[in-house]
Amino acid sequence: MATPWRLIAPIEASGLTQMAIDEWLLDQHCLGKGLACLRFYTWSPIAISLGYHQRDYPEHWHHLQWNNQAIDLVRRPSGGRAVLHQGDLTYSLITSGYGGRRRDVYAYLCKFLVEGWRSLGITLHLGADNHSYQRSANCFGTATAADLVMDNGYKVIGSAQLYRERCILQHGSMRLGVDPVLVERVFGDRVQPPRELKEVQATDVVRALIMSAQRIFDIHFQVEPLSHQEIRQAVAWVQSKEKGQNLTSQTPSSNLLTSNGTP
Repeated sequence: MATPWRLIAPIEASGLTQMAIDEWLLDQHCLGKGLACLRFYTWSPIAISLGYHQRDYPEHWHHLQWNNQAIDLVRRPSGGRAVLHQGDLTYSLITSGYGGRRRDVYAYLCKFLVEGWRSLGITLHLGADNHSYQRSANCFGTATAADLVMDNGYKVIGSAQLYRERCILQHGSMRLGVDPVLVERVFGDRVQPPRELKEVQATDVVRALIMSAQRIFDIHFQVEPLSHQEIRQAVAWVQSKEKGQNLTSQTPSSNLLTSNGTP
């Protein structure tokens, strides 16, 4: 019998809000107050998200603008390197009950991404271990065994995880309409998005991944959008938790390093 999961309707919000929601949903699931869930979202304003432990990044990122609008700098609760959230679609799933090596859990959870994108005519496979990853500030500057790349090596999806007890948050950025000029301004890297990606629509990706998740994980979805109360609770919970952390640590832990938008 298929296991019930919550399917949360896509929302657009600031990086602070999106990261707060992801971490709060993980906490609720760990407490037994929420189903495993899948959601998709976009970032407004444009943001750069840093991995939780990432401390080495250019100072000028605090002052970036694009189209006369400041770019947010946000810290994720998960690991990894910096991601530019412009022209991308983010997926987030929260589940539990998986044992074994984390590498193997990654590979299993990514199966729904591989199958869903294949149904759209895009073949993806896991990247290879790359020891230069930690020397790059840019998540998409290189690929690891936790990432999904095309046959030509172009990285389409960069994912990261956060474990709490036996509960897992896995979220990742799927590059759809990346602006090469902005990427070069932020990271100094030149990118040339493959032509076939330019034809992929976010709504088609969401639909394909919902279908593949049901098949791969043997689940059925209960559609339940986030309420305004849940969003407020998520932001307040994260802010309260971080205030407590700052009382016992001299290391900054705020999810929002510079905010130019409102949650």
